[in-house]
Parts: sequence; structure tokens; C-alpha cells
Amino acid sequence: MKIAIVQNAPEKGDWMQNLADADNLIGGGCGADIYVLPEMFATGQYIDPSEVVQTMDGPIAEWLRGKASELDAAVCGTLPIIENGCVYNRLCLAMPDGETACYDKHHLFTYSGEAEHFTAGTERVTVNFRGLRILLLICYDLRFPTFSRNRDDYDAVFYPANWPDKRISAWDILLRARALENQCFAIGVNRAGSDELGYYPGHSAIIGPYGDTLIQTDEKPQMVSAILDMDLLTRFRAKFPVLQDADPYETCGRP
Repeated sequence: MKIAIVQNAPEKGDWMQNLADADNLIGGGCGADIYVLPEMFATGQYIDPSEVVQTMDGPIAEWLRGKASELDAAVCGTLPIIENGCVYNRLCLAMPDGETACYDKHHLFTYSGEAEHFTAGTERVTVNFRGLRILLLICYDLRFPTFSRNRDDYDAVFYPANWPDKRISAWDILLRARALENQCFAIGVNRAGSDELGYYPGHSAIIGPYGDTLIQTDEKPQMVSAILDMDLLTRFRAKFPVLQDADPYETCGRP
């Protein structure tokens, strides 16, 4: 299973240019099975997204679906979606067969005011794509280990993000922690560039189940990829059965 990180630097509000830039980064693809873009990759980060919110029939969601078909791969990133009068920070994983798996961000970033303008998602979402079981999460969810906890139902966790330089050490440490404690691959895709809220230094990474960094970016827009060794993961879990020894999830509280 090959995963590509597509680390772009979106210009706030210019979704057409941002999609064109993402097209240029991806090009003809790199033979990956899944391409992962950052949080709000096409709009930039908005505390109040009312001027850029779209629907699931809108051009950003359509771009994801079209790209998946073109590359014969899954393509994912988050976008502001309005549905039944509510606005969600939604991670969409578009698949080449036309299906789309969606997760709405559960932990809204109160510190920035995100919770005043978005509705929190309530569903935990996993998806199986080409034999890889994936837990879909977003940015601030990384700080909450109970919600990220592996119930022996996923092999990789995705965290698209807008994570600023002031807290980048937490990003680096927590990605490794989530991979280690859940015996999984942790794929964190941060944006590059800057906006009025701060500077984003990249540090997108794929972390292996032993806590090893398979690949990590610098601060520039770029596409990089790595192979997830599923046989290694299977052997590791069989040899060192951490997930089997974990406390029942029910005793740890529910989101």
C-alpha cells in the first residue's frame, strides 16, 4: 500500500487557484493508492467559513471525485460543507468507483473560535480501501487519545491538519504517540505557507507502528510518498499483542 502526502500552501478563499496548485503538485500521480491533502486544502482555514462553504455537489468535492477516478486511487482532504443548515469541517475520502467516505470533525478547536461556526460531528468513521482499514480524523482530534483509540478495527489513521509552527513539537510527538499506542501507521498531513492566523511549517509525516518516521516533509509545498508494510504490521501485532491486552473501550468513556 503506497500513500502519498500532498502538502500544499492554500491561498485563503481562492479555491480555484488552490485546486490548480494541487493538480500541479500531484501531476500524473506517483502510483500511490491514496493521496492525502491537508485540512481545508482548497479554501484555507476559516474560523467563520460562511463565504467559502460548499455542498457535496460543489466543485471541491467534485474535484476530489474526479481526481480519484483519474488516478485510479483514493484522494482525500477536508472542506467546509453545509448540510441541513449545519456547517461541518468534513474529511472526504473519494474512491475511484465513485463512492466517498466522509467524517465530520468531532473535536472543534474552541481556542480559535471554530466551535462557534461549525457543528461537531458525532460519528466515528473507518473505511476499508484496498485492504487497508483507515480511521478518518482531523487536526485537533490528534490531541484526544481515547477518540483515536484503536479498537482493533484500523491499520492506519489519517490526520489532515492546519497545525501552526508555535505548536509543531506537539504535532511531531503526538503523531508518534498515536502510532505507538495504537500499533498502526499514523499519517499526518499539515499545510505549508502562512495566513493571518500564523505560519505552517509542514512536518507532514508517515509514522510506522514502531514509532519510526518513514517520511517527513520540510516546510515547502511538495508531494512525497511511502510504502506501508502491511506484513510487518501483521507480524508485529501477532508478536506483541498490545491491542488484545487493552482495557475494553467502554470503560474509558465514549465521545
